Amino acid sequence: MPMEKTFNAAEAEARLYDAWEKAGCFTAGANASRPETFCIMIPPPNVTGSLHMGHAFNNTLQDILVRWHRMRGFDTLWQPGQDHAGIATQMVVERELAKQGISRRDFKRREDFVAKVWEWKQQSGGTIINQLKRLGASCDWSRNAFTMSGAPGAPAGEEGNFHDAVIKVFVDLYTKGFIYRGKRLVNWDPHFETAISDLEVEQVEVDGAMWRLRYPLEDGATWDRPTEWDEDGNVTATEPCPYLVVATTRPETMLGDTGVAVHPEDPRYRHLIGKTVRLPLCGRSIPIVADEYADPAKGTGAVKITPAHDFNDWEVGQRAGLRAINVMTTRAAMWLRDNRDFAEGCDPDLVAKAIERLDGADRYAAREAIINEATDDGWLDGIDPDRHMVPHGDRSKVAIEPYLTDQWFVDTAKIVEPALAAVREGRTKILPEQHEKVYFHWLENIEPWCISRQLWWGHQIPVWYGPRKTVLEDGRTRLSFSISNPKTFCAASKDEAISQMVEYYQIAGPEELEEFSAPAGARDFAEASFGTTFLVGEIERRSDGGTKEFRIPYYRDPDVLDTWFSSGLWPIGTLGWPEDTPELQRYFPTDVLITGFDIIFFWVARMMMMQLAVVNDIPFHTVYVHALVRDEKGKKMSKSLGNVLDPLELIDEFGADAVRFTLTAMAAMGRDLKLSTARIAGYRNFGTKLWNAARFAEMNGVFENHKSGTPPAPAETVNRWIIGETARVRQTVDDALANYRFNDAANALYAFVWGKVCDWYVEFSKPLLLDGTQAQQAETRATMAWVLDQCLILLHPIMPFVTEELWTITGAREKMLVHADWPTYGAELIDAEADREMNWVIDLIEEIRSARAQMGVPAGAQTPMLATQIDPAARTAWDRNEALIRKLARVEKLSEVNDLPKGCVTIAIEGAHLALPLAGIIDVAAEKTRLEKSLAKLDKELAGLMGRLKNPKFIDSAPEDVVEETRDLAEAKQDEAAKLRAALGRLAELG
Repeated sequence: MPMEKTFNAAEAEARLYDAWEKAGCFTAGANASRPETFCIMIPPPNVTGSLHMGHAFNNTLQDILVRWHRMRGFDTLWQPGQDHAGIATQMVVERELAKQGISRRDFKRREDFVAKVWEWKQQSGGTIINQLKRLGASCDWSRNAFTMSGAPGAPAGEEGNFHDAVIKVFVDLYTKGFIYRGKRLVNWDPHFETAISDLEVEQVEVDGAMWRLRYPLEDGATWDRPTEWDEDGNVTATEPCPYLVVATTRPETMLGDTGVAVHPEDPRYRHLIGKTVRLPLCGRSIPIVADEYADPAKGTGAVKITPAHDFNDWEVGQRAGLRAINVMTTRAAMWLRDNRDFAEGCDPDLVAKAIERLDGADRYAAREAIINEATDDGWLDGIDPDRHMVPHGDRSKVAIEPYLTDQWFVDTAKIVEPALAAVREGRTKILPEQHEKVYFHWLENIEPWCISRQLWWGHQIPVWYGPRKTVLEDGRTRLSFSISNPKTFCAASKDEAISQMVEYYQIAGPEELEEFSAPAGARDFAEASFGTTFLVGEIERRSDGGTKEFRIPYYRDPDVLDTWFSSGLWPIGTLGWPEDTPELQRYFPTDVLITGFDIIFFWVARMMMMQLAVVNDIPFHTVYVHALVRDEKGKKMSKSLGNVLDPLELIDEFGADAVRFTLTAMAAMGRDLKLSTARIAGYRNFGTKLWNAARFAEMNGVFENHKSGTPPAPAETVNRWIIGETARVRQTVDDALANYRFNDAANALYAFVWGKVCDWYVEFSKPLLLDGTQAQQAETRATMAWVLDQCLILLHPIMPFVTEELWTITGAREKMLVHADWPTYGAELIDAEADREMNWVIDLIEEIRSARAQMGVPAGAQTPMLATQIDPAARTAWDRNEALIRKLARVEKLSEVNDLPKGCVTIAIEGAHLALPLAGIIDVAAEKTRLEKSLAKLDKELAGLMGRLKNPKFIDSAPEDVVEETRDLAEAKQDEAAKLRAALGRLAELG
């Protein structure tokens, strides 16, 4: 049955992928024929996710490496899976419930809400898996992992031990002293009421104000405030001022102020350091401290310090020993009532008034009320318009609060050094190398890592709290619950924790313990249940060793672990650790991680730290960091700009192969991609070109009784030449992929398949196939069949669908292309003589075509060819390929002459002096006028572009994508001008 005229991607892709899966082509170890392993861990997409261009790019590059290694016989595993994505998933489920009028807090037990999340995951969580399959990702889906597999409440089908791995690591790191609970400032999302990571914070520029507030100095202190200045800006007069003016964009935090900072060298305030100001609204006396954070040239040079509500202020407070007072609730409302930290050291009457007016008010309502009071009472110094960046939660879209709260932290300083040493010593290589600097900078300045989240969906922290015991002088034991310092029991399971409690309290057994459920945050729950410090009672011993009259209360920490904590264990967790599985022994450490630069800190560095801390080995030997996929103008894709390209829509329109080849061809290391549909359409045409070459071969009997095999040993020059070209491109592709130069591999294949095979070789083969002897026809068919097979094999990792389809329909195969043996041939197939002859012919044809185009020779016109000199090698090449040259270059016979007549254009070619006599074929004067007019217009446009690029104001103020577009346009016009000048030079030869 003859081939279809075109490749039907929409029909074939699903059919081919299904065939691969049913044949087990992607399972770990499939097609292995050598002992070496190759393993890639997929960067797990969120279970809520859907395929975007970043996913498509990242997974295409992974798939290329995986398919390449699998075809080379490596024992290959591409480990897939998804991240449970705590806050993102909980948000999706809460939104779905809200449509039914249900809130998370309507659930009496968190387990019931978690069951709803699992239900959603079962229904919708596999979306991105099917989308990755459409891209052609050859993952071992039988091993699909999930970062919550094996967690309590997981339904059937979610078996696994990833949860066990996460809990074991927490317990181990806690036991080693690498994890602790402490009070620090964190990014707090008031909508979700949880700490969030830096990655989940986006900076939003907003129009706001800078309010200047007067804080009165105490004890009669003053400073010399400037009142007059000369023309040069020098102060000429001052007056004593009894207050400091501080500027803030957040007046609502002032009730948490515990200091005012000035620069230690600021002459205006140096004498005030150590003195105090009185805080308006509450009358708290706060010190004036010296700190270089205060910039004398910015604002008034005096800065209010609120350690519990600003990250910079927290650092100043730590250096200066200032108190940290939290004055907000988890919902970003004012918390003043029953806030002893706030009331301490304040005027009781003022505190009572502040509580009456502000307690419970939303932060922005409180801001307005405070400014109104400052205006009425005369301590508002002024208001300045101010446009500034405000951090927002990327999920909730509300402004986040720096919030002082009890959280769990990894003491990263204790585990960071091995991760630094691994890269310094070259055991793990980061490519491109510039990203090593980013990695080192972040790890060398690493802060404690907040790993707790106030969510319900996630790995619940394996810690239980109970009262502390005090042994009294008379031998009795007193138990008291302190929320700031409870007794902590860390264990991998509740039963283990209870065993610890029984031993600690020295009681008869679990029946003397009473568990409380903690539906809210641990601190809020403990305060509501027990008060700040609650006397549980005194243990009285019975004769049987038990206690009398009461049971000892305990509860589990309700927080869950940061998603990055569990995903940080991805390499070992997916391979079955903590069990010593065969997969763990075989595939760990893994080989290469392919990831985006934006998660070097959040994921890559943490995987390095955690694997080294847990199993004392690196997780991978290479990290390939790819750039961003931008739009064709270089702008970052965003929904607000309307420039987002959906990979699934592109696959629908152009086919997966075209999308994959485009991304690969543009994957220059360290350079962002500028993606356009025109490029994708162009590479779809490339697939069509390959299809048409196969159809030509089929129509000429090339595939009759064809089986893939060893390269033939032909006699004809053109056949020997194309076999050598095939060997050359195989070497280029292997070298490029081994060095992660994906674009070099794609571009080499494009030039070979389209240029050398589909254009030159197909044309060169026609005389042999149509008019050659029986032997010439047979060897040409065999050669063409082998060469096309090699095109399919070499292209398959990048374009798997069209190549597998052609492989299936062009011969009887022992196995599918996905498992075809990758070639190892090389220089031994390159025939120097054939190489030199055929490349001479190609160069000559291209030079003639270029000269004709530049001179405006009509396409159908036949031109003579003259030679004043031609050496034996050139003459032989001409004689053996004359028919091809004449046909493809549209020239008549070659004539040897002593001198060239007037009106000739010379042709530069090795071993000969050749020329085209064009007098009478073209109008030289008209062509010269046309070219000069085009060049003059081009020079004018180029001058304008270069003027913009030389203007510093344009470079500094224009958007980056506009500057880059201008540079690209200038470069293109320079190239075009060079070609026009070359053409004019050739016209000058005509006289």
